[in-house]
Amino acid sequence: MFQDGFPNLLRDDVNKAVGLIPHKTYSNVTIGVSQDIIQYFQDNKVIRFPYRIYYIDISDEVIQNLSVRQKMILHCIYSRSCDGFVRQKHIYSLLQMDYEDWTIPYIVKICDEYVVEILEMNYDFLKEEDTERIKKFCLENIELFCKSYNRMTSYWNEYYKYKYKNFQHYIGRKLFRECFGYSRSMERRKKRNL
Repeated sequence: MFQDGFPNLLRDDVNKAVGLIPHKTYSNVTIGVSQDIIQYFQDNKVIRFPYRIYYIDISDEVIQNLSVRQKMILHCIYSRSCDGFVRQKHIYSLLQMDYEDWTIPYIVKICDEYVVEILEMNYDFLKEEDTERIKKFCLENIELFCKSYNRMTSYWNEYYKYKYKNFQHYIGRKLFRECFGYSRSMERRKKRNL
């Protein structure tokens, strides 16, 4: 179930990392992963991973004993946790690493969700970085990326409009435009591709 979210050359590392995930779930949920799947393209290959996982967080002590790549894999997987604090913790850890291109789908996906603190954290990390490889990924997935932008906007409208009255200054908009390369022309290009 997690193998499709990573390049084939990481198969052994994915197996090692996944084997360490506790089988206990939050609130004794009967499934470990949601049936909903996120699907992107990266370098003309399909990347698929669960929308949510319900497994409890893995301990920091276990993660410390892994290779850098295995750590990145676990941080990616746990960025899909049903617990927003767990998502934030693992994305924070991932962004502090010299993360590889195959982590980008996870970094982008978490930014269309409703936890504004995660958007703020991602923006703080990415605003000073060269994000050309993230922008390339977003262009490769222009239709899904535009949906993500619209989803982020709808969360602002529903939850944050009163705190952040001017959408032009909203952190999610800044993140998508400055760091991910969103522009209105992408919407037009997306429509031409449909």
